[in-house]
Amino acid sequence: MKIIVPVKRVIDYNVKPRVKADQSGVDTQGVKMSINPFDEIAVEEAIRLKEKGQASEVVVVSIGPAESQPILRNAMAMGADRAVLVQTQDAVEPLGVAKLLKAIILKEAANLVIMGKQAIDDDMNATGQILAAQLDWPQATFASRVEMADGKIEVAREIDAGTERLRLSLPAIVTADLRLNEPRYATMPNIMKAKRKPLETIEAASLGVDFAPRLDIIKVVEPTERQAGIIVSSVEELVEKLRTEAKVV
Repeated sequence: MKIIVPVKRVIDYNVKPRVKADQSGVDTQGVKMSINPFDEIAVEEAIRLKEKGQASEVVVVSIGPAESQPILRNAMAMGADRAVLVQTQDAVEPLGVAKLLKAIILKEAANLVIMGKQAIDDDMNATGQILAAQLDWPQATFASRVEMADGKIEVAREIDAGTERLRLSLPAIVTADLRLNEPRYATMPNIMKAKRKPLETIEAASLGVDFAPRLDIIKVVEPTERQAGIIVSSVEELVEKLRTEAKVV
């Protein structure tokens, strides 16, 4: 079984994003970038399946500029076998990402895709679902546990009423939730080994996929600062403030 793990290069979660002066987007110049945390969890899960002898190969795929290579090397240092960079300087929306991933998945003849449920930069939480529709594969989102049994993949996912358990036939799409696992740290020897692992670069335009953006960004602004809350002495005072100050009643 071959597992594909898409990974995205995002602003490191420890860094506070800054809006550009012209409000055209988020400033990434000189900002520390790293692998999307949910994608890192997906990489870890794929590696664990391989370590159990349930997968033959783990391939990580990223869509973006040449600067995405370090996150692919990091994933290989964790234990992925090889990497593919679908190179483009353009911003790619979830629909475009899904189309490009579909082309790579079919080219690689993969059986399973494990990916983060969302990226922390845009919080779209859409790529996995769109990809499943594009491929017409079964999907299990927000996975908190993944197991292989009898040639099928069993997924536990947290829902409002408790835990839902799904059994999917392969090929399938699984999106990883935060509590699926805790990713390992890449050791120095593995970091050095990752430098020798194959990293293939494919120009996105060569895949014959229309990944042009469908959305126009009008303006990006920082959220307004939240004001401190107050304590009211009665329900009547609360209703009065909601009516006269908040103007929501």
